[in-house]
Amino acid sequence: MKSIAKLLSLVFVFVAPLSFTHLAFAQTEAAKPAPAVKYEAKSPKLNRAQIDKLLAKPEQLIFIDLRRPDELTKIGGFPVYLSIQLADLGKSLAFIPKDRTIITVSNHAGRALRGADILADKGFKVAGAAGVQDYEAEGGTLSKIVAPAPKS
Repeated sequence: MKSIAKLLSLVFVFVAPLSFTHLAFAQTEAAKPAPAVKYEAKSPKLNRAQIDKLLAKPEQLIFIDLRRPDELTKIGGFPVYLSIQLADLGKSLAFIPKDRTIITVSNHAGRALRGADILADKGFKVAGAAGVQDYEAEGGTLSKIVAPAPKS
């Protein structure tokens, strides 16, 4: 009996830490956040040539810039646009003309693709999404927005 008790205590001494290690590993794995699901856009991402072709008829076009104001002034954008941040897009649908083709805009088209899909789902005529920094990298020219000087 004594030898069985010694044997069981030896087994416990060596096996118990392995059980706790396995348990700790399982808890660590469970605590890890799920990998982010990449957004799959339905709307196309437009390149410079496609945007320039649409710009040939500016009276039929509207850019909806979904970036923050500081991004607009720092990076620049297209010459005529409607500025609505992505979070406010749903609340601003009444201000968006339905008779024009829409290009949504962000820095590299991530937010713009989401915005384009939202607008297309609401019945707007959406050509696609554009990234201003991608447009510029492809040789396009952006308009730099200069904030007015503060009044003294």
